[in-house]
Amino acid sequence: MALLVLIVFVSAFAVVALLMMAGATDDSSSSKRALAAIVTNPFAGKEKIREHIGDLRKNAMLSAIPWMNRWLQQFELAPRVRLLLYQAEVKWTTGGLLLMCAACFTISTYLIDLRTGNMVVSLPIGVFLGFAPLMFVYFKRSRRFEKFEQGLPEALDLMVSALRAGHSFNAALGLVTRECQEPVRSEFRVCFDEQNYGLELRGAMDNLSIRVPLPDLRIAITAILIQKETGGNLAEVLNKTSEVIRERFRLKRQVRVHTAHGRMTGMVVGSLPIVLLILLYFINPDMESVLWKRELGIKLLYAAGGMMLVGCLIIRKIVNMEV
Repeated sequence: MALLVLIVFVSAFAVVALLMMAGATDDSSSSKRALAAIVTNPFAGKEKIREHIGDLRKNAMLSAIPWMNRWLQQFELAPRVRLLLYQAEVKWTTGGLLLMCAACFTISTYLIDLRTGNMVVSLPIGVFLGFAPLMFVYFKRSRRFEKFEQGLPEALDLMVSALRAGHSFNAALGLVTRECQEPVRSEFRVCFDEQNYGLELRGAMDNLSIRVPLPDLRIAITAILIQKETGGNLAEVLNKTSEVIRERFRLKRQVRVHTAHGRMTGMVVGSLPIVLLILLYFINPDMESVLWKRELGIKLLYAAGGMMLVGCLIIRKIVNMEV
């Protein structure tokens, strides 16, 4: 019976995946057909051309499945998830992320319940594992922001050199898009293109701060906007901003050195009980299964999990210092 349920679930998941692939293929082929129609018949009527152009406009698909895409567009949460995926530089859709979270939750809950026979234990673990794709996205996002933060002082130095050589601010911004490393180059490229397409400097800079919400970048953007309104030596302002950012880097590294012991303590406190529980279960399953087969053991598990969570949060609050 359990094998039959597992086969049914895997089959349904495969059908959903095929539907996603088919939806993505249909969307791509429709865009190609619209482009081919405009190229082959450029003298068509205005209404017909406008209809084809509407197919080629930038369409942010939340899911490759049409009905899921319409459903996600009704919620305000979908644009936030889409921005999160963009910041993490993950080629997923909002619907794809939700399907992966649902699949991780369902598979892990079913397998743990199949092994332990207790839904009270398997359900919380399944919920935790269901958030694994989302945690992966947040991890990729933090890594990308770290790389951007490390490359920001170099980008500001390039802009300072270009401004002192007599170039305009827009030309200095274009130099950053050509010489800097990713992800600084791609983000400044979007800002540079927005200005070329007619967007004001404040709007382009605000969009940049939304895509990359880092304090160091906000400092540089504020300095640029204030200089544009009040005047002054922009090269000197950016040079001082770069020095401030580098000083913050030095202070953050020093703080991480002093809090290394506390962070290691938090990792040990959070992982050691779980690792011991798993190891002891493989050594003696009958003894460990008492924890989730008896009412007192379940209460002890809840109490231990709650105290571990509170302890980890307290340690995180202590070691995370705003610089």
